[in-house]
Amino acid sequence: MNRRIALGSLLAAAGGLSASAFAWRQWRRQPVAMVATAHPPLPAPERIGSIYHLGHSLVGPDMPAMLAQLGGHAYASQLGWGTTLKQHWKDGPKIPGFALHAGGMDPAPAKEALAAERFDALVLTEMVEIRDAVRWYDSPRWLSEWVRFARRANPAIRIYLYETWHNLDDPAGWLERIDTDLSEQWLGHVLAPAEARRGTGHIFLIPGGQTMAAVARAAEAGQLPGISSREDLFSRDEHGALDPIHMGDLGAYVIALTHWTVLWQRSPLGLPHRLKRSDGTDAHWFENEAAPRVQEIVRDVVAGIPYAGVSPERLSQFDG
Repeated sequence: MNRRIALGSLLAAAGGLSASAFAWRQWRRQPVAMVATAHPPLPAPERIGSIYHLGHSLVGPDMPAMLAQLGGHAYASQLGWGTTLKQHWKDGPKIPGFALHAGGMDPAPAKEALAAERFDALVLTEMVEIRDAVRWYDSPRWLSEWVRFARRANPAIRIYLYETWHNLDDPAGWLERIDTDLSEQWLGHVLAPAEARRGTGHIFLIPGGQTMAAVARAAEAGQLPGISSREDLFSRDEHGALDPIHMGDLGAYVIALTHWTVLWQRSPLGLPHRLKRSDGTDAHWFENEAAPRVQEIVRDVVAGIPYAGVSPERLSQFDG
């Protein structure tokens, strides 16, 4: 769903000549990246009873369900097709592909749910192509709007930005883009300028792209029995055709581990790896020899990200 948006289609969607003028003004005013400052570690949570996920198909229905199996919490989500934070804010249930999912609670649209003060954590993500989201849809503004809205209802809520990725066949290289986009886009153009807006406060990072890249590198180095390439983390249709952006079960497990490690501030070593999808069917899982190595990779990536709010010393002291 999250495909690179062509300039022509953006202009068509915005409407004729007025859209052209708008696009030209936006093109001339390119945002300037800011330097993100490392956040002090959060205190470990006493409990996490509920999480709200706001995003699109790179959240999906299965990853939050897997995370709930690891964390034992209730959750809800509002998803769309390649949806921007701005669309979620402005259009709500009218967004293309609008869908609500939940486990252990009744699903509700994001604003209604967050206003009810029912959630301990909120995880937000922006559409990809992230460069287009920043250029055309003012990502930091709408990230800040969501953060301030959630904190007005519940000042104690913990808020996270989920870093995702782009197509495997990106001309600049999938791994190469993940390596550069973290500081240039997710931190420099989204998180840091959102935090600079008055009343926003700290937003912590869930480094999904970073953990997917690290697991892919390990697979391609022959370190993960049962998988050998980045493509093994992505989904395929019934004919075996690769989807170049949407995670399969193994990718969803990596991302669920990443969320768990950041949110619970514990090492994921020893967590279960045989989980179910949101529909209750068994997911494909990493082989027994590979799963502990995947958990180690996720732990080490999170420990090396000073924007996640997690003390590296804490991750080295506590196993799952």
